[in-house]
Amino acid sequence: MTSYDKIDAYIDKNLNKSLEELKVYVEQPSISAQGIGLKECAQLVKEMLEKRGFKSQVMETDGAPVVFGERKGKSDKTILIYNHYDVQPPEPLELWDSPPFKPEIRDGKMYGRGVSDDKSHLTSRLLAIDAFLSEEGELPCNIKFIIEGEEETSSVHLHDFITQNLDLLKADACIWEFGGVDHRDKPMQYLGLRGICYVELSVTSLGIDVHSGLGGSIFPNAAWRLTWALNSLKGPDEKIRIPGFYDDVIQPTERDRELMAKLPDVEDVYKKQFGVKEFIKGLKGGVDLKMEEVFVPTCTICGITSGYQGPGSKTVQPAFASAKVDFRLVMNQKPEDIVKKLRAHLDAEGFSDVEINFLGGEPAARTDPDDPFVKIVLDTAEDVYDAPMEVVPMIGGSGPSYPFVHDLGLPVVTMGLGYPDTKAHAPNENIRLDLYPQHSKHLARVMRKFSER
Repeated sequence: MTSYDKIDAYIDKNLNKSLEELKVYVEQPSISAQGIGLKECAQLVKEMLEKRGFKSQVMETDGAPVVFGERKGKSDKTILIYNHYDVQPPEPLELWDSPPFKPEIRDGKMYGRGVSDDKSHLTSRLLAIDAFLSEEGELPCNIKFIIEGEEETSSVHLHDFITQNLDLLKADACIWEFGGVDHRDKPMQYLGLRGICYVELSVTSLGIDVHSGLGGSIFPNAAWRLTWALNSLKGPDEKIRIPGFYDDVIQPTERDRELMAKLPDVEDVYKKQFGVKEFIKGLKGGVDLKMEEVFVPTCTICGITSGYQGPGSKTVQPAFASAKVDFRLVMNQKPEDIVKKLRAHLDAEGFSDVEINFLGGEPAARTDPDDPFVKIVLDTAEDVYDAPMEVVPMIGGSGPSYPFVHDLGLPVVTMGLGYPDTKAHAPNENIRLDLYPQHSKHLARVMRKFSER
């Protein structure tokens, strides 16, 4: 028998027990955007860790509490595992095939809000820990957990929490909250996250909404005012017009291009999955499309609100208009700097009446693809997935990895049980049950190899 046979057998035998624990976890609503169930869920997570002999505590922040847990292992090497217990709002509820907080298994999948993003990642990791404790009586290395409750709302208080607890969180490497396989079922290693600066722009032009016949010719219109302001941010050429926006951008390296070139072409996949008829900037498939997707900063209007938008007509001139806008940032761009440049731009363009509400953000961060810990994760994946793990140096999404990389000084790797149709953030969020034990087995191998390094 190999050193993993007993561990793997335990994971397979106890899969259903772990899934029952996941169901209880998903049944506890924990919606950070609405402030629902966060303290209750944090307490539940603390109890889950304590069941495994972790010294655990719920630590208060100016927002949702953070759960910290630690258990010593045979080796003095330490892995810090980052997860989050908060989830996205479940709306629109009518589009769910089963209640979002009553997880249901059907057709080899479990459905529920937060089941993929990212509650199953925690319980599947606990299953690997259970296997070691049951079969060997101890962990091969030290494990620390940091599990926050504001990831879905830009982790506003996490950076300060980390800088205030550097000694507590000290480790040698970090495993991130997500990961998984691509459309070919190949395990993927995502080594970088773009940054984000999320703002709400708003303008108030009148004290109240006004009959459009009265005010249309003589009163300022908040919706038009905001539209003109938004129009100043980006041109038809897709270039962002904020002066200095691109000044700090660090260009990708030849190594980045080399790694991206090895990845499969995404043109047909995106056209089929998202109904894309053509890409902006005249982009076609190949490495240029993949590079543009993740190494170029963006300005995206995420939503606009103003006036009447119900059924039928209502002739009204809106007094207020607002828009949610996100800027995806690349290496060396900082959210606070982007907000300052945005304010200066709007003022210079004559839109000093447009207010900016900064809703959160974090800089981009990435891990060296040649880091030794990355090699351990890559080398151990093939034994579980029967395929080599492919390296993606940067992805388009964002997350709070910056303080882990820059304040704690850790290599951050991704591994998990996601897949392209998991529908995270959407109705009918789900996981594939076959990927669940695979993640547990991969983590077990990483823990063992890391302890032997």
